[in-house]
Amino acid sequence: MNRVNVLGVDIDNLTLNEAVDKALSLINEHRCAYMITPNPEIVMAAWDDPKVGKAIENADLVIPDGVGVMQAARILGTPLREHMPGIDAATEILKRLASRGGSVFLYGARPGVAEKAAERMKQRFPGLVICGTNDGYGNDDGAVVSKINAAKPDFVMVCLGVPKQELWMAKHAAKLDAGLMAGLGGTIDVFSGQAKRAPLIWQKLSLEWLYRCFEEPKRFRKIKRIPQFIIKAWRKRLGI
Repeated sequence: MNRVNVLGVDIDNLTLNEAVDKALSLINEHRCAYMITPNPEIVMAAWDDPKVGKAIENADLVIPDGVGVMQAARILGTPLREHMPGIDAATEILKRLASRGGSVFLYGARPGVAEKAAERMKQRFPGLVICGTNDGYGNDDGAVVSKINAAKPDFVMVCLGVPKQELWMAKHAAKLDAGLMAGLGGTIDVFSGQAKRAPLIWQKLSLEWLYRCFEEPKRFRKIKRIPQFIIKAWRKRLGI
């Protein structure tokens, strides 16, 4: 696939429909591929930790979640074709799986949240099989791996936060009997109703990140390095 390098991270230059088609193809192979959805936070984590960079490099599908990533790609003169928030990609994958009775395993969030998400997802995606859940607060990776392998899911939503989810997928992919994993941050919280997405107008204006910061002020701490991210893109573009 055609990939665009954005400040050290290669990202697949696809539309949302093409990315979902690729995700379903990987699911059909059932070799536990994994998908990463970079925003500036993930790219900067790769700068800080070579293990994160390697996890992204080895991913089977890398799609641009963050508006900052899209902006940096434009600054560098290699624009990406479509911004695709991870939750939107996951929603389309789940719709396609539901149409054929496919299965998903939910891993992450606080205790009890994945179960709430499962109930709501059953109503939203008729035909989808929720084949297991596990919260993201335990430390026994072996138990989680065993639970996923017993379920043999088509799709595993790994929602542990950055960069824990990326490192977890890279470490355990070879051990898992699953189709595709995806690192999806707070997606389980949204599906459960514990967190809300920004209103549609904010999404269309690519300001969902700002809305989430207003809803959760602690997120402002996470984005304080974004100016550094954009400045680095300009410096690379200008050769300084």
